Amino acid sequence: MTSQAADGPDTVVASRRSKITPEREQEFFDAVLEQVRECGYDAVTMEGVAATTRCSKSTLYRQWKNKPRFVVAALRANRRSRFGGIDTGSLAEDLRRAARAAGEWSGKDTRLLQALGHAIMQDPELKQALREAVVEPEIAALREILRRGVERGEVARDNPALAYVPAQMFGVVRIRPVIDGTYADPDYLVRFVEAAVLPALGLEP
Repeated sequence: MTSQAADGPDTVVASRRSKITPEREQEFFDAVLEQVRECGYDAVTMEGVAATTRCSKSTLYRQWKNKPRFVVAALRANRRSRFGGIDTGSLAEDLRRAARAAGEWSGKDTRLLQALGHAIMQDPELKQALREAVVEPEIAALREILRRGVERGEVARDNPALAYVPAQMFGVVRIRPVIDGTYADPDYLVRFVEAAVLPALGLEP
């Protein structure tokens, strides 16, 4: 089922969208994403979110029409980069700080990706919203960190490892729960950067 398909009442139309405050809207978004993480996408219902947020389910249907559109809106509203503002003047230190920031959010982000795993293969809009919210901002920020390191002369422009740093960073975050049964916390990711990423770039740990 795609986000274009309605699973709410047929009588709900866009012209009847309710007026809610930005703060209340964010409360709805936080609630639906937390339920996705905790219960899995398929188990989440508009009724369940309505009960959690103490509103009527008709309010949610008027605003977003169905669950896929609701989750897409929540993902896009939560788009942000965990690496924003990292700029110490040292590539090695920037990567350590990025690793620590990734570790602080790895549990929530990894659970969200896991919970949406099957659904995003069925719904292209949901898949794109997830990329926009969780993946693309981080990759762009990480590439900017690497670009500055190249510009400062800390790493050669033609170093082949540069192209693989995003895959290294995000890959280890996603795979550690599978291998070790626990999320990649900040200390683990800093150790990973010092053991694998910095040497590949020719930097001292």
